[in-house]
Amino acid sequence: MSKIVEDLHQFQLYVRSLQGDEKGEAQVFCDRLFKAFGHAGYKEAGATLEFRVKKRGRGTSFADLMWKPRALIEMKKRGEKLNLHYRQAFEYWLNAVPNRPRYAVLCNFDEFWIYDFDRQLDEPVDKVSVHDIDHRYTALNFLLPQEKPPIFNNDREKVSRQAANQTADLFQSLIKRPGKPIDREVAQRFVLQLVVTMFAEDIDLIPSGTVTQIVRDCQEKGWSSYDLFKQLFAQMDSKKPASAGRFVGVPYFNGGLFATVEPVELTKYELELLGGDGTPDNTGIAGKNWSQVNPAIFGTIFQSSMDSEERHQHGRHFTSEADIQRIVGPTIVKPWEERIDTAKTLKHLVNLRRELSEFKVLDPSCGSGNFLYVAYREMARLDARIMIRLSEISQKEFLERAKRLCAISPRQFYGIDNDHFGVELTKVVLLLAKKLSFDEAVETLNAETNGFKGNLELAFSEDEVLPLDNLDTNIIEGDALFVDWPDTHAIIGNPPYQSKNKLQEELGPKYLNKVRERHPEVDGRADYCVYWIRLAHDHLGEGQRAGLVGTNTIKQNYSRESGLDHVLATGGTITEAVSSMIWPGAANLSVSIVNWVKGDAPGKRRLYIQEGNKLDAGWRHEDLDRIPSSLSFRIDVTKAKTIQANAKKGTNFQGQTHGHKGFLLKPAEARLLFNKDPKYQEVVKPFIVGDDMLGKKDAKPTRYVIDFSGKDLLEAQGYPDVFHRIQATVLPQRQKAAANELKKNQEALATNPKAKVNWHHRNFLNYWWRMSYVREDMVAAVSPLKRYIGCSRTTLRPVFEFISSEISPNDAIQVFPFDDDYSFGIMQSTPHWSWFINRCSTLTERFRYTSNTVWDSFPWPQAPTLVSVKEVAEAGRNLRKVRRELMTKHNLSFRELYRGLELPGEHPLKIATENLDVAVRKAYGMRKTADDLTFLFDLNQVIAAKEAASEPILGPGLPSYINDRDHFVSNDAILP
Repeated sequence: MSKIVEDLHQFQLYVRSLQGDEKGEAQVFCDRLFKAFGHAGYKEAGATLEFRVKKRGRGTSFADLMWKPRALIEMKKRGEKLNLHYRQAFEYWLNAVPNRPRYAVLCNFDEFWIYDFDRQLDEPVDKVSVHDIDHRYTALNFLLPQEKPPIFNNDREKVSRQAANQTADLFQSLIKRPGKPIDREVAQRFVLQLVVTMFAEDIDLIPSGTVTQIVRDCQEKGWSSYDLFKQLFAQMDSKKPASAGRFVGVPYFNGGLFATVEPVELTKYELELLGGDGTPDNTGIAGKNWSQVNPAIFGTIFQSSMDSEERHQHGRHFTSEADIQRIVGPTIVKPWEERIDTAKTLKHLVNLRRELSEFKVLDPSCGSGNFLYVAYREMARLDARIMIRLSEISQKEFLERAKRLCAISPRQFYGIDNDHFGVELTKVVLLLAKKLSFDEAVETLNAETNGFKGNLELAFSEDEVLPLDNLDTNIIEGDALFVDWPDTHAIIGNPPYQSKNKLQEELGPKYLNKVRERHPEVDGRADYCVYWIRLAHDHLGEGQRAGLVGTNTIKQNYSRESGLDHVLATGGTITEAVSSMIWPGAANLSVSIVNWVKGDAPGKRRLYIQEGNKLDAGWRHEDLDRIPSSLSFRIDVTKAKTIQANAKKGTNFQGQTHGHKGFLLKPAEARLLFNKDPKYQEVVKPFIVGDDMLGKKDAKPTRYVIDFSGKDLLEAQGYPDVFHRIQATVLPQRQKAAANELKKNQEALATNPKAKVNWHHRNFLNYWWRMSYVREDMVAAVSPLKRYIGCSRTTLRPVFEFISSEISPNDAIQVFPFDDDYSFGIMQSTPHWSWFINRCSTLTERFRYTSNTVWDSFPWPQAPTLVSVKEVAEAGRNLRKVRRELMTKHNLSFRELYRGLELPGEHPLKIATENLDVAVRKAYGMRKTADDLTFLFDLNQVIAAKEAASEPILGPGLPSYINDRDHFVSNDAILP
């Protein structure tokens, strides 16, 4: 490190000799910077100067230096105000895909502003002077040849998490006191009053140290915290200022939060949590610098921390500002920026400011208010943008308009949530936004206009932000699906998402029936968040916009039909979207983000996708003329039609659902039974799951299942060892589940005798000795065959394989009752995989084979010659042979083998797959240059039309004209 310090010192001396010319000296500055950090130069490190970044729509911008995936550096001339170029850096970073750099750096030859947009969006995580870089270089550790974690001095996320967690500890202590716990609602209000007070201290609304001094007096003098906080909060709600005493200087806050004051007497432990113990290392919650706490994330972290017993779960549903901006940016900021930047006249700008001050935003699932906070802050920045434009046209008009420094008010923001505390927290967050936005406006306009050389005195005045607005009618507690939404101009948010099955389990049939009766236009099988998409669109006026997060199922099946299909069919235009991305903090959850306008919008529409199934996966985007409801980059195949020859019963199945672990046996247990009496082989079968097939070296099943399908109760008792096992383990659970189901159904029917209720647990109880779903039609279809084709129902990679019919498939396996090599070849081919991934549903980033969308619409070759059928069969047999040889030689599973295909370079399986694809395309009559997805969609339309006209078509399997099936049926398969 001593050499780096010396090199950085030499770098400092060199920079002093520069004029700070952005065009002439930026490149040599960057090169010397890389050398100072131990590289031979920027080029040798792998960085690129003047890196091309594709702009939204048409055109290209050039980032001064790009070093993926670590950093981008954007240079400005010496003396330039870096805060004015934040948006440029963010746009460069946003569009620098794939392998987007982690950090963005703005530099004006004298100062580095370091951004980590994934952590905090509105300000740098650190500012480092070139003069100090020799001892502050750790903030730029990411520039070292061997990257180290940087050490930042302005990490607001870290400070926010610490403050939120400690405040949550105080709340937990209050409500969990032994003997006399504080009422939850009283504790919530008291803690929120403290939060506002601590913020107020550090943003100069009340005298600094007010809370800390109260705590010290309680600790050292034995005074009552109940009395002191009661007096403080009462003064904050009093229009008459204190003329003397300890609360002189405390202004009138109002805002509704202090209208009810119910303080508590804090324990010794709680006083230490709040005010520390008097040592420098423990300053307590009040000793935090609350001006560095970010309201955009504090509320969500705090709320999730309050009810979490495990610290690692804190912030589990935290939404980063970068992700919030994926909605606030396209829905609010960009349309307004375009209007402001194209305004030509003074009158136009003045009218725009008035219109912006009346622009209303709704979050109908506001949670802790983080979306509304970011929207407030960005609208305040838009207001400052208008003021800067005004200053360029007329100093007089600017000074006149500056009497109202920030035209944005908390009363422009509306929220709905069914969580009482979330509603109250949202009000607090918006009240803080008012002061923080005002302070930022002061800084920005002074910096940009230089205060018109002293003519503009933009000093803080309490009259601008106090008293606080009462938001009781803006932010309301209620179920957004059953309350009237206020009229606003934009709708944003992250509504709750839950699948149909989870909804039934979590909310019960009574609530679901109520929802479906109120909103019959939404398919009952759709995801919960689809109701918000539908309501938002129907609530918009012409030209108004919405942006919402939803599970990635919103682009699939019933959810798409009830949501995005409706949006596009009734005049909506998707302007920007994320097809799929991993949602931070939530395990196994992938989401889609959609921004749309009711009406048309000029220009291209940008569609993003996160490639891979990890948070740090790369990104790509395309600018399209139209974004379809499938949020797909390729041809929109959501309108493919059902082919009745495919959809008829018996062509594909879901495997068996055992429903209770009592049905499962280990191989050793099964062998003991078979040795005791071979008859047990009649009802105990090898049971393969998706992970066996994909993840095991030999792909064999790792467990057995007790299968009494087709047998009544008396017949099942003829196998006493396994019957008694089911009776002891499964029966009690099914009795309990049926009783709970009956109770919930009775509640629903008491409200509405015609309510739709489910009786599947009752049905399971009626046949308690059988698996939940034995799929008897599937068993009948595969039993005459020696093998059948199976694939894992959820998968990242295209793997189809023959499975011996002696093996029972779990419901994680999709079953196709075909034993011929031609059918296998068609299904294993790239054209079928393309259809699969563009028509299927998904589970996280794994594709899920769904019969009603994938299989039922997949068009098979309609006029394959005998020669081409043989070629497909032969290519399929060869591909399986190559797979077996590679897996045996290298001791690989299917999953490991197919991962190798994703790497560059030659691979025997790549060659075998290409040969199969050539044969399959020939069977289809598909030209070499044809796009397989477009070809299949067109063929789907032709086949569906022929069926409608009662014309003959070829369905799945070997063509009907082939009589010698044995030639196409080999014998390899996964064996028990």
